[in-house]
Amino acid sequence: MVTNRKGRGGGGPPRPRVVDGSGSGGGGSMASRVAVLAFCVAGIWSAYITQGVLQETLSTKRFGPEARRFEHLAFLNFAQNVVCFVWSFIMIKLWSSGGSSTGHAPLRKYWGVSITNTIGPTMGIEALKYISYPAQVLAKSSKMIPVMLMGTLLYGVKYTFPEYICTFLVAGGVSSFALLKTSSKTIKKLANPNAPLGYTLCFLNLAFDGYTNSTQDLIKSKYPKTNPWDIMLGMNLWGTIYNAVIMFVAPLLFSNWPYANGFEALKFCQENPEVAWDITLFCLCGAVGQNFIFLTISRFGSLTNTTITTTRKFMSIVVSSVISGNPLSLQQWGSVVMVFSGLSLQILLKWKKKKGRDHKG
Repeated sequence: MVTNRKGRGGGGPPRPRVVDGSGSGGGGSMASRVAVLAFCVAGIWSAYITQGVLQETLSTKRFGPEARRFEHLAFLNFAQNVVCFVWSFIMIKLWSSGGSSTGHAPLRKYWGVSITNTIGPTMGIEALKYISYPAQVLAKSSKMIPVMLMGTLLYGVKYTFPEYICTFLVAGGVSSFALLKTSSKTIKKLANPNAPLGYTLCFLNLAFDGYTNSTQDLIKSKYPKTNPWDIMLGMNLWGTIYNAVIMFVAPLLFSNWPYANGFEALKFCQENPEVAWDITLFCLCGAVGQNFIFLTISRFGSLTNTTITTTRKFMSIVVSSVISGNPLSLQQWGSVVMVFSGLSLQILLKWKKKKGRDHKG
């Protein structure tokens, strides 16, 4: 996720004054700040919950008179790359101040990190062939686990007891959810039910995302004038190229290409316009959601954004259970609550740490 807080002078979109997320500081009256915060919450929730419903629909529903599945889920990432590339290009042109590009990261700097940014999300979305959407959301919410493991084992980082409690709650919740029996109704929707493979793909997704995020941070620190739209443009440009090669060039070179085939995906969309519409809306939700994330970070800080996105994930599971017909047992709901209790405690600890720094400052 892009979290750069760039000002107007760097040629990016105009940035309101960044506040610390603690509810104090500039940015207008309390009423106007509450209104903007509510607007951000509504935007992030509506965009990403809708995107989740569409993602689940495309991965589980059968389309057309022959009741066929849309097997080329990785095509969603290609389409998302194209839409986000165009979207970021438009935003840069709209908000550019016409200043020099000196200090901005050149596009070539994104080619390496875009490889992991192509592989990671593909693994995450392919996991929906093997596990349910609620299971995927829970698994992808546990990124603190590999972070703490790597920090402890490789770098000797010392964590506090409450931080270990957070990790225990998240790990315990995800593990218990995975071990509990999934309803037969949910299993019938999956293309190839295989929980170990599905969870493995999700955790690999987290590992690749961790590398992607840390590399983006390095790019931003090396090129301080780089703004979120620059990163969005560079990442999605290379992602479009990589996915185009994988989905359109490789199938022409290899007759038995085992991976997602872009030509077959386009043919499926042509035969089933409903799928084409869902994919288009899926991509637009992702692009619009990024706008609200940038606005939230610029106005209220990254910690507020983390709080909003965490609660959004919980609501996505609720919506999936109610609307998409993925019934969860009482024990599974207990696992869900366990995971989000750990995530909530983690956010609370960050808020307290931030307040402590603010008081010292």
